[in-house]
Amino acid sequence: MDTTLPVSPSAFNFTRRLFKERTLFAVAAIAVIAYALEHTLVSGGKSLAIIAAIALILAIVGLAVRITHHAEVLAEKVGDPYGSMILTLSAVLVEVVILAIVMGHSDNPALAKSTIFSALMIDINLILGLAALAGGLKHGEQIYNDDSGRVYTVMILVAVAFSMILPNFIPHANWKTYSVLTIAVMVLMYAMFLRMQTKEHSYFFHFNYPRHEAKLRAAQARLDKRMVQSIEDDQLVVEDEEEFEHESARFSAMMLVAGVIITGFLAEVMAMTMNVSIAGTAIPPIFMAMLVAGISASPEILTAVRAAMANRYQNVINISLGAALSTVILTIPVVEAVALFTGQPIDMGLTTAESVMILITLIVAWMNVADGEANAIEGMTHVVLFIAFIALAFLG
Repeated sequence: MDTTLPVSPSAFNFTRRLFKERTLFAVAAIAVIAYALEHTLVSGGKSLAIIAAIALILAIVGLAVRITHHAEVLAEKVGDPYGSMILTLSAVLVEVVILAIVMGHSDNPALAKSTIFSALMIDINLILGLAALAGGLKHGEQIYNDDSGRVYTVMILVAVAFSMILPNFIPHANWKTYSVLTIAVMVLMYAMFLRMQTKEHSYFFHFNYPRHEAKLRAAQARLDKRMVQSIEDDQLVVEDEEEFEHESARFSAMMLVAGVIITGFLAEVMAMTMNVSIAGTAIPPIFMAMLVAGISASPEILTAVRAAMANRYQNVINISLGAALSTVILTIPVVEAVALFTGQPIDMGLTTAESVMILITLIVAWMNVADGEANAIEGMTHVVLFIAFIALAFLG
């Protein structure tokens, strides 16, 4: 007689979900160990600090990937445009947490500005460039809603000009007044953007309304000529949907919050070990900013390239340009608020080289998104601009 108690489906599914979170639990263990040994890692010499810093960076990147996965689950549950909003907000949240902690251990007044500038270069030039290049080489031209691209680029330009270019012309004595004004303007812009994205102009961020029916038919004709490739793409979409179908929105929300908290503990030790690692070296000050921006954007790079390879370029636009816009109009108010609270002004004004770089980037992006069709050549232009950004950072 079999006396084994039956396992309920809910208990089995919960156990299965916990097993899938082994990366998160492993990173949590690393965070506990690193936090307990922080003094040893910092005072144990440069070699130990470098090893610890690299290990912690990899742990944070792995954790960021899991955070993005759970953001994708929530996004799939609610659908667009709210889904894209969740994806971008999760990335910005990770960036803000890491930036706030790193700023607390840095004496570089331009760290916040450099981080936001680096994030823009990564979000627009690297993510958009790699996605367009990879998707273009596989599918040729990829179509999307050009209205979304134009809205994003114009809003990014206005936000950057107001919060990162005009401060160079504001007298230092008036920095508090302009900081308050900047916070108010950025909050207003984001509120209007949310309304536009979720209500009157929500169709801007989809690729499904009549104006583009001819392009849709042309794209479908091109796909029909590549049946094998189309089947592979459809299978990828089906696999994604099956994965998300078995996920719980509540469980994903809990894991997302837990991931952000663990990120804070890891960032605390990483900031300390990185300061020891780069002290006395020729590494430029912007390196730490690039590191913070790169860590928070790493999951978005994978998600955007994956979407482009599956011929879903509208997702690429929403991820890349949405993240860039959110970085400016959400991160800057937090930074300005911290400056007002502490009474210490923060350098948010871009240098002449940085201003020229961001203006060229936005002009190229606006021209590339104007026709609603992406290709590998457009992707290459953004990749070249990202290489120029790296060159300016280390050689300029």
